Amino acid sequence: MNLLIDAGNTRIKWALVRGDDWLYSDVLPTGQAGELSRHINGHLDKLRTGLHDIQQIWVSNVAGEEIAQHIRMLDSSQSRQLHFVVARDTQCGVRNGYSNSSQLGSDRWAAMIAAWHLVKKACLIVNCGTATTIDTLSGQGEFLGGLILPGVELMQHSLVTATAGLKSAQGMYTTHPLNTADALYSGAIQASCGAIERQYASLNDNNAPVVLSGGAAKLLQPYLNNKLFSIPPRIEDNLVLQGLLLIAQESNAR
Repeated sequence: MNLLIDAGNTRIKWALVRGDDWLYSDVLPTGQAGELSRHINGHLDKLRTGLHDIQQIWVSNVAGEEIAQHIRMLDSSQSRQLHFVVARDTQCGVRNGYSNSSQLGSDRWAAMIAAWHLVKKACLIVNCGTATTIDTLSGQGEFLGGLILPGVELMQHSLVTATAGLKSAQGMYTTHPLNTADALYSGAIQASCGAIERQYASLNDNNAPVVLSGGAAKLLQPYLNNKLFSIPPRIEDNLVLQGLLLIAQESNAR
């Protein structure tokens, strides 16, 4: 049985998997990482199992060393195999074009691997979280490069904190905003969608799918210009966790 963990800047997602069967999954705010062991054990008790039944733990962690230490506590006895995933030159059919392969974020790497196995063709992978990442795969599974920009909430927050005359308020999306809250919110939506659409146009392939994941995926999806896409952008939950499972399966098959 495998425990998969996707530790991001805002949330820690995890799933318990046996073979190809997803037994259970849940989310914990990253700020509560100190409760991770108790949180997971509490849910495992409901399944009449526990950490002692887990053979391997596979982790994507982009939240820093303090979070990594909390994750290591899940294996304090060192009785299991704990794997922190690092991007490689080649893995699970995907080739890494980054100038330094290991510097590519493990979340982006795992998401690309999952997307490649879902579509097996040129595609755009968009992970919409604290940051929005927009990565391109070729029809041969080669990572061609990608963008990192602030997520929708972070764009608004950074403007409010760095600009004296702006105050935080929940806005609504409109094409031509007539108040500051709507201008901030609509600007963040437009900037995010614009970046996605420009990267998609650079593919020169209107049949390439767009795979969206992350907490803001459902927020952005309705505002993307569907005239650009032959296939409407699809949302895939837990794309990073799916990629971690594929990495675990390939590693165990060796």
